[in-house]
Amino acid sequence: MEDTKLREDGNKLFKAGDHKSAIGCYSKAIKLTTSKEQLATLYRNRSACHLKLENFSQAVSDSTKAIETDQKDVKALYRRSLALERLGRIDQAFRDMQRCIALEPKNDSFIEALRHLRARIQEQLHMQFSTDQRVQQMFDILLGDADMEKKEKAAQNLVVLSRDEAGAELIFRGHGLQLLQRLLGASQSLLRIAALRTVSCLCSGHRARATAVLREISVDKVSGLMASEDEETSLAACNVLQNAFEALTGSKDKSDCIKKEQAVLTDVSKDISLIIHCLLEMLVDRKVSTNGRDNALTLLIQNIPCKTLKEKDNSKTIKVVKTGLKRILRAVGSIPELPSNIPLTDATRMRTSVLLHRLYDDLRDDSQRDVYHSTCEELITEFFSSQNMEETLQAVQTISGLLQGPYEVGNRLLANKGVMETMIALANSQEELHQRIAVEALLLAASKASRASFITNNAISLLKTAYKQASSDKIKIRALVGLCKLGSAGGTDYSLRQFTEGSTEKLAHQCRKWLCSIKTDNATKRWAIEGLAYLTLDADVKDDFVEDKDAIHAMLELAKARDQPVLFAVTSVLVNCTNSYDQKEKVPEMVELAKYAKQHVPEEHPKDKKDFVEKRVKRLLQAGVVSAMACMVRADSAVFTNSNKELLSRVFLALSENPKDRGTIISQGGGKALIPLALEGTAEGKIRAAEALARLAINSDPHIVFHGEMIYELVRPLVSLLNEELSAIQNFEGLQALTNLAARNDKLRQKILKENALSLIEHYMFEQHEHIQRAATECMCNMAGCVEVQKKFLAEGNDKLKLVVLLCGEDDEELQRAAAGTLAILTSEQESLCIKTTKVTTQWLDILQRLVLHTDLEIQHRGLVITLNLMSSIREVAQKLVESDMLEILIVQAKDTTDEKKHLIKLAQECLSKAMDFDLIKPYT
Repeated sequence: MEDTKLREDGNKLFKAGDHKSAIGCYSKAIKLTTSKEQLATLYRNRSACHLKLENFSQAVSDSTKAIETDQKDVKALYRRSLALERLGRIDQAFRDMQRCIALEPKNDSFIEALRHLRARIQEQLHMQFSTDQRVQQMFDILLGDADMEKKEKAAQNLVVLSRDEAGAELIFRGHGLQLLQRLLGASQSLLRIAALRTVSCLCSGHRARATAVLREISVDKVSGLMASEDEETSLAACNVLQNAFEALTGSKDKSDCIKKEQAVLTDVSKDISLIIHCLLEMLVDRKVSTNGRDNALTLLIQNIPCKTLKEKDNSKTIKVVKTGLKRILRAVGSIPELPSNIPLTDATRMRTSVLLHRLYDDLRDDSQRDVYHSTCEELITEFFSSQNMEETLQAVQTISGLLQGPYEVGNRLLANKGVMETMIALANSQEELHQRIAVEALLLAASKASRASFITNNAISLLKTAYKQASSDKIKIRALVGLCKLGSAGGTDYSLRQFTEGSTEKLAHQCRKWLCSIKTDNATKRWAIEGLAYLTLDADVKDDFVEDKDAIHAMLELAKARDQPVLFAVTSVLVNCTNSYDQKEKVPEMVELAKYAKQHVPEEHPKDKKDFVEKRVKRLLQAGVVSAMACMVRADSAVFTNSNKELLSRVFLALSENPKDRGTIISQGGGKALIPLALEGTAEGKIRAAEALARLAINSDPHIVFHGEMIYELVRPLVSLLNEELSAIQNFEGLQALTNLAARNDKLRQKILKENALSLIEHYMFEQHEHIQRAATECMCNMAGCVEVQKKFLAEGNDKLKLVVLLCGEDDEELQRAAAGTLAILTSEQESLCIKTTKVTTQWLDILQRLVLHTDLEIQHRGLVITLNLMSSIREVAQKLVESDMLEILIVQAKDTTDEKKHLIKLAQECLSKAMDFDLIKPYT
């Protein structure tokens, strides 16, 4: 037979030293072989080839498959032990070698190998126990008279030691805090940074140590270092406070440590309050660097508001609103050009607006929101009542910050008497700074229809004048964005154009011109993208934009640099160009009714039809949009908000619409980028990202797209698509992707099982929609190889097996094939299920005969496998088959001579042979 010849060829090649070719022969033979014993031999032989080629992971995998067939396969055990040792898994290698000696106690090779492994284990233990000596050695160097190079190396080694729990505990108990405190005051930045990183490791996941660090070194000391101009020092200090905060709140604790400490440390609220107080103080302190202020904002964003509404305790948010909101507002309203104000960057303003937004969102009732509103009102009133121009400018800047954050609060302030009038007056000023601040506030205010119409009536001529006459590009670009925003007030409704025909295209052309100019600074380019984010609601602008390669390239380059303030604008442009925004379905009857009632009916732009959208998607993919989006996903989480994540998820879903484009998305890193989007963010965003992931997983080998352990993170998002509230296509794509995953390995099947997906898959096997029912059955077929799944079919009190048997009798061939495959696997693995199959329904025999007589050879093959499994189980079941028409069917098939049915003839003959073994039929002589 061909598989035997391939195995023999592989053996000859192995002896000749051609191990790669031998692997090829063995691999082909594995695909053809059905005998478990022969498969074990082939896997064992292939593992020997992998050992020779130093492919140790593959050697372990093949040896394991051989051992699964025969637990006493000493050669496979020995080879797996050798491979495990080379992979550094000494304890596992030692256990395998012990089993080898148990099977062959007098084998000298095994005895020598075991002695060698025992020595390796002792060496590892010695290294582990010598940690205390290494810690002491580092202390001696740092406290002694060694030269600076040795001290810097010792400090770095201390960081490495502190990452291990044993090392961290030794540093902590060996009076390491006093030494680290001295290093924090060193003049050499490398020593300070190393000390901060060591302190950060001491705090990580350990409440007692974190508390001791904060009290010994002091929060003021750490926050002072975070205020440093040196970016690396500031970031290292930020990590100390982040790890301390997580340890104190228990958000990332090591549970064993926390349990031990609960009796001693019960109240850490004072320490938490002190950290929050220091961070709020840093926001308005002129001595704090811009890096330090940005890091302080990041810590507040990550640790104050609750992550989800399910968290009931929002006491930290309430406290910050009561005691620190004015400081945050003063920070967002600061104008760096004014000498009395604190220095800020564009990123700082964006972070502050994000913090204001998240704090407001975390308030749970009107009384809490009233405190927020009144605090904002008080500060703005205070600014305006002073009659001081600087404070008036700060008031307008503060409102702008609120309009970029909690828009509801900013919009409410705009309604105050004199606010809009002041903004318009400032926009008419001859002072460049006054004009720029006012124009920016006006364009941010024009977001709601009512406010936009007010500005259209009162300020549109002012914005045009500012755009045409202003000498500064900073004012010109802001005025242009204001005009863009007003021009897009009608959204995607073609009938509600605000400006005359062609005006929006002219505005967009100017935005693209600024975006592509080499002389234009990044701040101006960001505003240009902001303008395009509004104008690309117009389909003419979208089409022009995707044809402009230079403009797309310039925008994507800014996105790849993870330029924080531009992220939302870029994602908005991409959503508009791919039409991935929400679109209401038009019911023809309702449209006619609206026309009859003389109600406005939105009109779709001719260039928003499907073929135009597909062309735009192609253009964006060719421009490398996916790699830019992947970079955006890795942006600072403090600024890359859940709204941004949802927009990106929408774009990914639109890009993956055409199966032919999915390879491009994968090659540009789209698969890896989608996983965090599917796990974090808004509910809508996670579902859309999960659907895009499903599309990629359907059309590709998941192991290639999602490397290493990442593939296991794919399961949860896919399972989330098995929800009755979602559309049929989402259910279908989720099932298809899970089917592909379940076919890969048992570890993935177990992961799917742990996500409680089995009951959902079974639920969809009852679905009336034929495609969904078929996909669910195919998924169950691939899941059936998992032992835990088989146990659920064996359990009493469920109809799982009955459903599979009945589906084998359906008329839909693909459904029938999937169900027959499921039953074939189950009955192959569990003899008890063979017996149970004959009891779940009285129709089982008729259904089985239909399978065996089917015109589709694959279904016929699966039917014969089931028959052979039943015939091989117990005499009573075999007797039922022999006493039925099945005997005659098997005899006819066993005598067939058709070449394409050789595998079927062999199965039929094996069935008859089993019947003879039970003495139910006699051999023909």
